[in-house]
Amino acid sequence: MPMKVMVVGGGGREHAVIKKLKENPQITEIYALPGNGGIAADAVCVPIGAKDIAGITAFAAENKIDYAVVTPDDPLVLGCVDALEAQGIPCFGPRKNAAIIEGSKVFAKDLMRRYGIPTAEYRSFSVLEEALAYLETAPVPTVVKADGLALGKGVIIAATREEAKKAVTDMMAGKKFGDSGLRVVIEEYLEGPEVSVLAFTDGHTLVPMVSSMDHKRAGDGDTGLNTGGMGTVAPNPYYTRAVAERCMEEIFLPTVRAMNAEGRPFKGCLYFGLMITKDGPKVIEYNCRFGDPETQVVLPLLESDLFTVMRAVTEERLQETEVRFRDAHACCVILASRGYPEHYEKGFPLTIPEAVRDQLFVAGAALQDGELVTNGGRVLGCTAVADSLPAAIEEAYRLAAQVEFENKYCRSDIGRRALMAVKEA
Repeated sequence: MPMKVMVVGGGGREHAVIKKLKENPQITEIYALPGNGGIAADAVCVPIGAKDIAGITAFAAENKIDYAVVTPDDPLVLGCVDALEAQGIPCFGPRKNAAIIEGSKVFAKDLMRRYGIPTAEYRSFSVLEEALAYLETAPVPTVVKADGLALGKGVIIAATREEAKKAVTDMMAGKKFGDSGLRVVIEEYLEGPEVSVLAFTDGHTLVPMVSSMDHKRAGDGDTGLNTGGMGTVAPNPYYTRAVAERCMEEIFLPTVRAMNAEGRPFKGCLYFGLMITKDGPKVIEYNCRFGDPETQVVLPLLESDLFTVMRAVTEERLQETEVRFRDAHACCVILASRGYPEHYEKGFPLTIPEAVRDQLFVAGAALQDGELVTNGGRVLGCTAVADSLPAAIEEAYRLAAQVEFENKYCRSDIGRRALMAVKEA
């Protein structure tokens, strides 16, 4: 039966999802809301913003959409899935009351405390003076987090009390992140390698995807400002079989059970940001959706049909559905506009050889008079899959070298930490 599918969002993550959905012969039409200039080669882009819930719902009803995939955090937290389901449209993604696991850091931390899920020690505050008073004696370094969504930038690692106080004041009094920073979490600084694990869950069964390692900092050697992610590799060598077993037993399944106990069953992609500490794995953060750019290395390794898996999640049939990943390695190198994540120029034409287009996931580009031009900080991701990690890294950089645009910038060390970990093992 022919299917019309709608994907909400317009970044590299959505491009990766759309390319994978295209592999299913049942899907005859894919719409991206709003999509981007690169996604336009693989889907019909509709200029409706990802936060325009009324517009998204109206479009889906008018165009008789058979299935919707809601990927970004904002529409999920705003209740996009609830609105679409009210129109009788099945969706992949959690409802609003479950998306709060990312929408509120305070909720997530309190959930972990209530159900004994390992995480950093913390205190939450809604009064500035109380937060400042606590920081007089809190151990440093410490981590300050805005409660709500902040485009991935609402986390400050403060080396001193002064830095911590400034971060709290900027968030709570200066409204640096708007209403998202009116409440803050101040938490213990953890040390150890970080691991990202995305997982399919239908609220009962949970199936982890391949682990990955993100590179958040703008500069080589993990220097510079935090970004939305400058590259990823998968699998993450720090995520051993023993660590995976502990995570399933102590973190993954307890989280699914905790959300059910709270009357907030989670169906969709649940993202676990983990740190492998000397005391074992602990949760740094939850996301209520596919990570970006983790998706760009995880989905290319998925051998099973993504649409089949997504529908099994929606229909709570995940236990009887095979989810299989290729035994290989993937690397994604992000090409950004120089100056990102602060000031950067856009509007520069992209030169992309036809032979490499299938391995590129476009994030910040627009069509201008039929020509693809830069339109964001992170412009596109170059993803390579190979039998070994060194080969995947080498091929990803070979791809990156073939794409040209003015002010092109990328880190030169994506995967280096992972290679060191492999050598140490």
